[in-house]
Amino acid sequence: VLQIFEWWYFRKYGTSFIEQVSVSHLRPLLGGVDNSAPSAASAANGDADSSRQSVSECKVWRNPLNLFRGAEYNRYTWVTGREPLTYYDMNLSAQDHQTFFTCDTDHLRPADAIMQKAWRERNPQARISAAHEALELNECATAYILLAEEEATTIVEAEKLFKQALKAGEGCYRRSQQLQHHGAQYEAQHRRDTNVLVYIKRRLAMCARKLGRTREAVKMMRDLMKEFPLLSMFNIHENLLEALLELQAYADVQAVLAKYDDISLPKSATICYTAALLKARAVSDKFSPEAASRRGLSTAEMNAVEAIHRAVEFNPHVPKYLLEMKSLILPPEHILKRGDSEAIAYAFFHLQHWKRVEGALNLLHCTWEGTFRMIPYPLEKGHLFYPYPICTETADRELLPSFHEVSVYPKKELPFFILFTAGLCSFTAMLALLTHQFPELMGVFAKAFLSTLFAPLNFVMEKVESILPSSLWHQLTRI
Repeated sequence: VLQIFEWWYFRKYGTSFIEQVSVSHLRPLLGGVDNSAPSAASAANGDADSSRQSVSECKVWRNPLNLFRGAEYNRYTWVTGREPLTYYDMNLSAQDHQTFFTCDTDHLRPADAIMQKAWRERNPQARISAAHEALELNECATAYILLAEEEATTIVEAEKLFKQALKAGEGCYRRSQQLQHHGAQYEAQHRRDTNVLVYIKRRLAMCARKLGRTREAVKMMRDLMKEFPLLSMFNIHENLLEALLELQAYADVQAVLAKYDDISLPKSATICYTAALLKARAVSDKFSPEAASRRGLSTAEMNAVEAIHRAVEFNPHVPKYLLEMKSLILPPEHILKRGDSEAIAYAFFHLQHWKRVEGALNLLHCTWEGTFRMIPYPLEKGHLFYPYPICTETADRELLPSFHEVSVYPKKELPFFILFTAGLCSFTAMLALLTHQFPELMGVFAKAFLSTLFAPLNFVMEKVESILPSSLWHQLTRI
């Protein structure tokens, strides 16, 4: 029976049940650790040290499509009474602001000195008051940024403040550009002014995208990427991909992917799932699982399925959000790549693009669960990517609000029938072994068990016999 069950399980799930139980459950109990990592996965990504990659991949990244606190996050709080951002997430943002918007020479300028303190303030009203105080002294770009992000209650108001910030920021950038080679302090100030200018232009492009001026937003993003090609850490190409998908400019999307979906560059859910969407678009309108099972997959369908497999292995949290099997929340300001936070941020903005492509969600629905079962188990292994990091759950719980149920993947949920069958097989094997070793003792236990099992039935029979007339009871026993 065990052999038959093992064969059936291997045919259905592609892995040995005994091996899976041994590696996943017995080995941790016995204190064993599997330190092996496939070299092919590291070579495929251009890095030799897979353990170092796993640690670095647990790094928290700034969400390229993060919302506006005043115009979007605060509006959600007003309507629902819930806080969409965690303290940990906002603290990371405060650190980002201090890194990008301040420098060592700020104390020489009164307005910048006030803003240096403002970015450290925890109270939102104190930050806003400090920004107004800085603007009374001088046209300060970072003060306008803070007001646009936190005080403006609509995207239109935020855009007006960012335009004022752009005017002030461009002036500071030109002045510091002329002095950048005069010393380390001027170099640091120019770097700060560059960060401020890039941030303002990017947020202006996002305002245009949110207000429906998508072509204008695409032009602004392209110009920004040409003007500052080295600032790839801001991941502006992810904003560009989302805007191009809104325009249904799929050829342009493919061109951007060809540049950024490179083996030496870090991947993201946006890159992997957008590539899968483009491959699925070529076949999804005519795809039928029944027809595919009869005739087999065509080359284009195979390419689409492989792209979905690649995307699911990179981030297995995304499909449930795209298929609306799990409810979305507002994305956090920071995300963990390959984690639930990244899946929420991607699906929040890209679900509409998947719905627009006819049959794409149907193809994803037909293939993602099979893909998920093919992901190597345990997590120390990987096919297309380096091992899935084990720190995602802890970091996601810090980034996501308490009212959201954090996805914990890859976690393969076994059906109850499989668990019941495995337990029954194990119990039967144990009984057979004990009966073989101790036949007399097991016979005594069996008799005691059966007598205990049938005791309630014997009690009921005695009661019925005492109540019913003896002649009727005699006829019933004969029947």
